[in-house]
Amino acid sequence: MIKSQIFRQYDIRGIVGEEIDAESYYLIGKGFGTYLRQKGLSTIALGGDARLSTPEMLASFAKGALETGCDILDVGSVATPVLYFAIWKLGTDGGAMVTASHNPPQYNGCKLNLGLGSVFADELQGVLKIIQKGEFTKGEGKYSTHTEVNEQYIDYIAANIKLERPVKVIVDGGNGMGGPYLPEILRRLDCEVIEMYCEPDGSFPNHHPDPTIEKYMVDLSRAVVAAEYELGIGLDGDGDRIGVVDEKGKMLVGDQILNILARDYLAQNPGKTIIADVKCSKNLYDDIRKHSGIPMMYKTGHANIKMKMKELGIEFAGEMSGHIFLADRYLGFDDAIYVSCRMIEIVSKTDAPVSSYLADQPQMFNTPELHITCPDDRKFAVVAKVCAEFKAEGYDVNDIDGARITFSDGWGLVRASNTTPVLVTRFEAESKQRMNEIKDLVEVKIHKYL
Repeated sequence: MIKSQIFRQYDIRGIVGEEIDAESYYLIGKGFGTYLRQKGLSTIALGGDARLSTPEMLASFAKGALETGCDILDVGSVATPVLYFAIWKLGTDGGAMVTASHNPPQYNGCKLNLGLGSVFADELQGVLKIIQKGEFTKGEGKYSTHTEVNEQYIDYIAANIKLERPVKVIVDGGNGMGGPYLPEILRRLDCEVIEMYCEPDGSFPNHHPDPTIEKYMVDLSRAVVAAEYELGIGLDGDGDRIGVVDEKGKMLVGDQILNILARDYLAQNPGKTIIADVKCSKNLYDDIRKHSGIPMMYKTGHANIKMKMKELGIEFAGEMSGHIFLADRYLGFDDAIYVSCRMIEIVSKTDAPVSSYLADQPQMFNTPELHITCPDDRKFAVVAKVCAEFKAEGYDVNDIDGARITFSDGWGLVRASNTTPVLVTRFEAESKQRMNEIKDLVEVKIHKYL
């Protein structure tokens, strides 16, 4: 009928032909349509990414949803943030984006929205239960196309970004869905733009579309240095995560991008709260305080963070993974195309090189995100045991999402991935030796319970 494992914490995702197919999308359309109808709602903005399987999956989803009496407003092939924009612009009750984000080409999936909020965790499981019961509402929905949303989106962003001077920037679209948008917006703003891999191609022929991994940013780094441009912007497969390289070709990691944006935000909005996830550097949290802001450490996951922002009325948040959310001058969802423009707006305010922006911060030594294989049915229990042991030994432990153990000169993190059978770790300290000591201390406890 449908494989339950494709319903993950934040979205639906699986290997096409093995775990997910056109019949799956037909059922997902019927399930989501019923979910909305049960709430007295009935309109869905529908879009899809550049994957080779997406057109067939879009059609199947639409067929299923229409049979529940929901109306489909099809915006076509778009980036995920453009689908979110369409929900807002067209005033639909919900949205569905057929995408597997930065997963390899053989995957596809679906992100579901209730308004601008994600349908995730228990709510997403609720859609699965509707499908498993097979108790669907019936009706005849109306289908219409709304590709004009693409131009409206470009117009909206271009009108809301003010550059003080043209900026020289290279955009690596990763052959994903961000490529058709960002270069056009930047040229409207009089920037000098070089495009790399900006033509959507679901086979991702040049490199995997994940701008948070250094090896996928090598071409962009070399191009920025060779052209003597000011920065490079990388986008992921569906355009909701950002990567940046400076004029020297050095990659900025997610919390550094967030830090640069936070300084600019706090200069205009002193005293405001900024949310960052548990994987972010101590430098970021310290820097927010130093620049008159209030840092809030919160769970990893774009759906979690969007919900918390709405709950508390917070305008700015971000994750190590490159998801950055701005309700300041914007609509509050994770949009790497818009965030890229805000980054370039900051660059336009000064002639100082991007490599100098955080040069005043103390040097910290940190690992990237590391993974330890652990079965899905055991990973949360392992983390809970490690967390309890550190607490029992008197350590300072934040357990909002796994266990982040703070030391006087660094920290270590272990959390269970919500999407794959792994434990996620990250470590940071004032010296490389101390970073490795903290890593060893945490890993010994992890391996005790694996």
